[in-house]
Amino acid sequence: MNLSAVLQAPHQLVIEDRDTPRPGRHDVLVRVEAVGICGSDVHYYEHGRIGSYVVRAPMVIGHEAAGTIVAVGDGVDASRVGQRVALEPGVPDRTCEQCLAGRYNLCPNVVFFATPPVDGAIAQLVTIDAAFAHPAPEQLSPEQAAMAEPVSVGVWAARRARIAPGDRVLVTGAGPIGLLAAQVALAFGADSVTVTDVSDFRLKVARELGLRAQAATQELTGSFDVLLECSGAPAAWRSGLGALAPAARAVLVGMGADELPIDVPLVQGREITITGIFRYAGTYPTALSLIASGRVSTEAIITHRFPLAQAEDALTVGRREDRSLKAVVLPQQ
Repeated sequence: MNLSAVLQAPHQLVIEDRDTPRPGRHDVLVRVEAVGICGSDVHYYEHGRIGSYVVRAPMVIGHEAAGTIVAVGDGVDASRVGQRVALEPGVPDRTCEQCLAGRYNLCPNVVFFATPPVDGAIAQLVTIDAAFAHPAPEQLSPEQAAMAEPVSVGVWAARRARIAPGDRVLVTGAGPIGLLAAQVALAFGADSVTVTDVSDFRLKVARELGLRAQAATQELTGSFDVLLECSGAPAAWRSGLGALAPAARAVLVGMGADELPIDVPLVQGREITITGIFRYAGTYPTALSLIASGRVSTEAIITHRFPLAQAEDALTVGRREDRSLKAVVLPQQ
């Protein structure tokens, strides 16, 4: 059996038995043990599309996955059977201009879990290119290993922001990505990290993680060298940009509004660098190391767990409960 969570249409998720996938020559077959729910999963569930990506046929959802290798293709070392792995969900073609330049996250031909028409990972068994099944440190649980995906977003944002020792970092938005990115910033040597949000619960979690936290409605004091905008909210972007020091770097991480205002005189007068990020490249080993070392804690981020039969509840818990951050589906339960 290969029970899978299949999105048939907006607000229509069913659990159905699908064929057991066969690993290709360079693939591994993985027994999936934990899959985190991302905002993109929720968006597909609610709307059936994200921008130009439209769910036109039934699609297995989920892309933040970890599990155990149970079989390998002919071109993969058989000793990998039994290995716990975190699955990097996007496999590029490795031949295009972007891949050859080291920017495989921008590969136009990437095959990415749960991005139409590609099936995702909330299933009992999946196959993936062996190079993108990253060995997890032995002390990590499947849930922790699955969090290498959102932690990778934080690692990529920190690299794009060139966070270095002594930097003062502002993170707007204390959702799962914001809280993980803030911890990554500290691990990269930031002198201080301040997190803002409108939720008292999320700010409480931020403080428990050792971060500075303040309500988004309060005026920001001081100046920051880096802004990681993780909320997608125009108001957060405006206030964060205005709090930056000369020569600061701002990174657009969260996906929300399609358009954001830019105070051009401010950006020019302070020579602020603004960039965006799209997924990540070469981040999984660092993400797994940060989680294993304890420098990035995922335990406080995972607030809800669901067996496979309740995958739909995992997608909707954020709408029902204020004290929710990250839901995880356990496909073997």
